[in-house]
Amino acid sequence: MTPAIIRYTATAIALHWVTALLLIVTFPLGVYMHGLALSPFKLQLVSYHKWIGVTVLLLTVARLAWRVKHVPPPLPETVPLWQQRAAQGLHLLLFVLLLVIPVSGWLMSSAKGVPVVYLGLVQLPDLVGKDKALGDTLQEVHEALNFGLLALAGMHVAAALKHHFLDKDTTLLRMLPFGSRR
Repeated sequence: MTPAIIRYTATAIALHWVTALLLIVTFPLGVYMHGLALSPFKLQLVSYHKWIGVTVLLLTVARLAWRVKHVPPPLPETVPLWQQRAAQGLHLLLFVLLLVIPVSGWLMSSAKGVPVVYLGLVQLPDLVGKDKALGDTLQEVHEALNFGLLALAGMHVAAALKHHFLDKDTTLLRMLPFGSRR
């Protein structure tokens, strides 16, 4: 008999997968645009990258607010306690980076004197004054944090696949956007 799958809420699932999709788009975009010479094309890509970053920040705040009232479903009983704790720690680090990385990009833009104009409509306030040295440092921090996020996201995906294909438990099924709502 197949165990019942206690799934995340539809809202939590949607927020998770929209965030994942945005990260899949914006990370390679950031790497690609970094090497481009200054041009109108690069500036447009930078704008898209910033829009996605602000959206990820907003979605993460929404996810955390949702999570306050909607406790995630428990992991299957077969998952050892050390793996449960590791999963909690990994999720905490992912959420921290999903908040800190967009803010680091916003700080970097402010320090470089380039405003963040969300969706080309709303100019966000500068978080710091123009300072080239600070902007360069924040760029390095922003890049390092993104590569850290890539590593953690890779661990997150690897763990989900391990649970699904090797352990054959319901861990991954709880977050898939399709399937039974049991």
